[in-house]
Amino acid sequence: MTTIQIGCDLTYSVTNPTSFLFNVAAARTGHQTISEETLQLTPNIKYEASSLGTEDIQVYRLTVEPCDLQLQYRANVDLRPEIYDTSGIVETGYSQLPSEVLPYLNPSRYCESDRLTHFALRMFGNAQPGFARVTAICDWINSNLDYQSGSTSESTSACDVLIQRVGVCRDYAHLAIALCRALCIPARYVSGYAVALQPPDFHGFFEAYLGSRWYLFDATRMAPVEGFVRIGTGRDAADASFATIIGEATLTYMAVWAEQTGLNQIPHQPLPPAGVSTIN
Repeated sequence: MTTIQIGCDLTYSVTNPTSFLFNVAAARTGHQTISEETLQLTPNIKYEASSLGTEDIQVYRLTVEPCDLQLQYRANVDLRPEIYDTSGIVETGYSQLPSEVLPYLNPSRYCESDRLTHFALRMFGNAQPGFARVTAICDWINSNLDYQSGSTSESTSACDVLIQRVGVCRDYAHLAIALCRALCIPARYVSGYAVALQPPDFHGFFEAYLGSRWYLFDATRMAPVEGFVRIGTGRDAADASFATIIGEATLTYMAVWAEQTGLNQIPHQPLPPAGVSTIN
């Protein structure tokens, strides 16, 4: 077991009555448990904690009058990743896919898989099916895209990234998801905290459905998957944004961190995408 201490500080300048939906809390899963957790708001405002969507994403919902709103979230999370042999991980035929997985084959706002079918087949159609093919997609994206903070915006899609060949973590994940879906591999976006990520920030990973379960990948190779603390899951980043704002508010300060406190050391250089399963 590995213990990760996570947290974030967010400050907003709110100029008109505004509603917020914050998605910053660590998820509770079979491989990820929370031993301590606190949320503090300044001013001291009432909020509603609830689950969102089919993946039971934990969100905080509140409405505030004009003010400087500060959110502080802290948690200690125990991770219990699994070890697996990637050589035996195969793709699942369409007719054998569970019904709850099928929506993750469809194009979505940021992952236009229907527009990338020809490219995906030309580039990866002859790759070994299964874990190896998804790894090949990650390898290609990592080698052909430049990671550059601020290079894209909230409107940037997978097709935009493929043309521009530059992006940030969410763009890497969106392109990988779109290419997987174009090859009939269900794929979904996962947001979270990441140990050893520089600079520290919320991080975008993705999962591919292979065999009979989801496997976690990071196309940026900037953080080890075994040090990833899951927040939310969705079709793309639109379903897993750390903050949804209805009103007028400007983010004036943000700090995010994930630090290991347990005995089992996580390497500060990402491992190859093999050997450790998704923390689901």
